[in-house]
Formats: sequence, C-alpha cells, structure tokens
Amino acid sequence: MVNVLEPVEDPVPDYGVDDVVVTESGVIRRAIGAAAIGNITEWYDFGVYAYFEPTIREVFFSGLGQTAGTIATFGLFAVAFLVRPFGGMFFGPLADRIGRNKVLATTMILMALGTFSIGCIPSQSHIGLWAPMLLLLARLVQGFSTGGEYGNAMTFIAEYAPDRRRGFLGSWLEFGTFVGYLMGAIIVTVAGATLSHDQLLGWGWRIPFFVALPLGIVGVYLRTRLADTPAYIALEERSAEREKASKSGKSGHEARRLTALWPFVAVCMGLVIVWNVTNYMLTSYMPTYVTETVPNATGGGVSATASQWIQIAVMVVALFTIPFLGMLSDRIGRKPLAWTGVAGLILLSFPMIWLIRAQSLWSVFVGLLLMGLVLITFSATMPSTLPSLFPTQVRGAGLSVSFNVAVSLFAGTTSVVVGALVGATGDLNWPAYYLVGAGVIGAAALLFLKEPNGERMWGSAPAAHDEEEARELVA
Repeated sequence: MVNVLEPVEDPVPDYGVDDVVVTESGVIRRAIGAAAIGNITEWYDFGVYAYFEPTIREVFFSGLGQTAGTIATFGLFAVAFLVRPFGGMFFGPLADRIGRNKVLATTMILMALGTFSIGCIPSQSHIGLWAPMLLLLARLVQGFSTGGEYGNAMTFIAEYAPDRRRGFLGSWLEFGTFVGYLMGAIIVTVAGATLSHDQLLGWGWRIPFFVALPLGIVGVYLRTRLADTPAYIALEERSAEREKASKSGKSGHEARRLTALWPFVAVCMGLVIVWNVTNYMLTSYMPTYVTETVPNATGGGVSATASQWIQIAVMVVALFTIPFLGMLSDRIGRKPLAWTGVAGLILLSFPMIWLIRAQSLWSVFVGLLLMGLVLITFSATMPSTLPSLFPTQVRGAGLSVSFNVAVSLFAGTTSVVVGALVGATGDLNWPAYYLVGAGVIGAAALLFLKEPNGERMWGSAPAAHDEEEARELVA
C-alpha cells in the first residue's frame, strides 16, 4: 500500500476561537479578483499567440517554409518557458520575504509590457533578423515575469481562503485563465473575419497585443488597492519578520528546509505536468493541429474560422463548469476529481484525437470538448491543492520553483515537441501518446498525495469565513 506524504514539523497546537483567521467575504472577493487578473493577462497573450500562429509565422519567419516556420514560431512560444524557473527562483523567495502583493504587482507590470512590446516590433521584411530577435526578447520578459506570477497567485488566494471553501475560491484563478484565453481567441477571430489578409499582416495582428497594456494597468490598480486591507497588513508584518530572520542568518535554514521537502516537490511537479500538458495541448497545439497539421496530411478539414469558434465554444463550457467543480471538490475532495481527469487521459486520449482527425465540425467539437472536460478536473482542483504541499515560510519559493521547472521542462514545450514529432514521423497520433504519458505521471503523483480538502494550510492557523465556522473548527 502506498503511503501518502504527511506534512512534517507541523505540530497541531491547541487553537482557540481567537486564533482562527476570519477574513471578510468582501476582502476575499477582492483578493480573488486581484490574483485572477494576472492570469487573464497571461492567458490572453497565450490565446492571441496560439491563434495568430500562422500570421506570426508570416510576419517574423517569412523566409522559412511552412514546416520550419511553424516549428520556429512554436519554438519562440516555448522559449519563454526556459526562463520561467529563473523567474520562480527570483520572485518566489522574494514573495516569502516582502509579501505576495508587491511581487504580484511587479510581475503584472512586466507581463503587460512584454505583451504590449510584441505589437510594437517591426516585421522581418522591414528589419530582417532583428524582428525575431526582438520577439525572442519580449517572450523572455514574459516568461521571467510569469515565473513569479502564477505560483504566487495560487499562494495568495490559498492563504486568504477559508479551509472549507478553498477549492471553490481557488478555482476562480483558473476561471481567469479561461477568461483571458477567450478574450484572446475572440479578438483574433473577429480580426480575422473583418480584416483582409494584407491588413492583418500589415497592422491588424498588432491590435490584440496592444490590449494587454490596459489589462495590466487594471491589474496593478486592483492589487495595489488590496494592500490596504487588514488581512494583507498582517501578511506584510509576517513577511517583515521573515526578512528580519533572514538577515539574522536563518536564510540558510530556510534553504535547507526547502531542499528537505523534495518528496513534496516531486509530487507537485507530477501534478503540474499532468495538468499543464493537457492545458497546452488544448490551448496551444490544437488550433494548429486542427487547421493545418491534419488537413495537410489528409486533405479537407474544417476552416480556420470554424475551428476558432469551436475552440471558443469549448472554452465557454469549461469557463462556467470550473467553479462548480471547485465547489464539488470542497464536498467530496480534490483527489476524486483529479483521479477522474487522470483516468480520462489514459482511457480517452486516443478517442479524442481520432474524433478530431475525423475533421467534421461535430467530431472536432466533441474531441476538443472531451479534452477540455478532462482539463478542468485539474484546473478546478490544483490551485487549492498545490499550495498545501508547502509550509508557509517557504510556500512562495517551493511552489514557484516546482511549478515552473515542471512547466518549463515538460508542459510548456508540448506544442513544439509534439509538432516536431508529428512532422518527423508523420504519425498524427502523437498528441494521444503524449497525453497518455502525462496521465501516467499524474497517477503516480496522486498515489502519494494526502487529501488536502478541509485541512488548514501547512504552518498556518485554521481559516474560517465567519465566527460561527471558527467555533466549529475549534470544536
């Protein structure tokens, strides 16, 4: 029998009602909104980049053939993930020392500026090799900032949320993910339907990237406002104490403690891999797979516009289902839903891809919808599960580093690796092989995961949404 990992060095003290953290619902809503806006901006960019892949290829890699240009375009998409661990290693420990909100405001600014700057880059026909080089620089800025964004956003919501509602409240972070992706997909689809090909190549492709700047301004404003709440002032005080301890020579102890948590790091990385391979397969690779890869290999297929609207419909279904699954996870636990997703990947990946390869509107929709439904079993549960794997003192660093290393090495490269494998072998089933492999890794991680539902955060006092629940927790 497999033993689940238990938190270590976390004795349960005799908590009284006054020790339970009670956060007003209005403050929690503002915390969720401030954290989710970063996810909206991040995935807005990913949606724009994925849907504009053929256009970006023509603008920045016009001298390459279609296959080489596609690989180069996806390569620039993937290269941002190479620097995400460095962003996590920089911003994660910083958030543990100076507070989550200061770091989240900084990453918000960098993300918005990186996306906005892409829209300002001249095409390859105007400045030659400098065009893809500048695009590479912008993607590196995006990757570095994202490395400090998502892990700290998960931590931010998890530390605010009451123990019995953490699944539901954490799921709203991924609601922001799908909102951002939908915004990018809709804007690109509308631009493609209303502009001519020459207009799109000339200036139309830039407009969606410019939209990121006002999104970033809104995000910084929301996060700055939240810093004035009593709950966050207390968090800053604890961060100041940690910084003082670090300066007094205890930082080495924290680093050693993080190293000693390697079993929890391994479980975290396994869960991140199964979640994000599914995520990037659906959102980054499938748009090109449906509109170019399969039609070029088999002939026929659905139009690019039809494929985009199918993807949007799938995202809408996922968008409105995620909060309900988050609420369900607070009742039955995170692991049953995650096991459902893992089983779905192992058993249904080949049927999904076969349906998509059939190239009728309904078969493509059903195939992508199945993939989307599997994805949201992870999206609704992981934001509340992953932060529980690390103690408060090193949660920002532990989660940011684990998350971004897993995404960089295995998940964020999904589109370029699968695209290259399909191109090299001619086997259109590679997406299914990849998804099944991710499902096996996720199953191994779940075997060692302790069910976090309803439990207090490791190293923190119990949290409740009102005084009555606080008394119930103590009792």
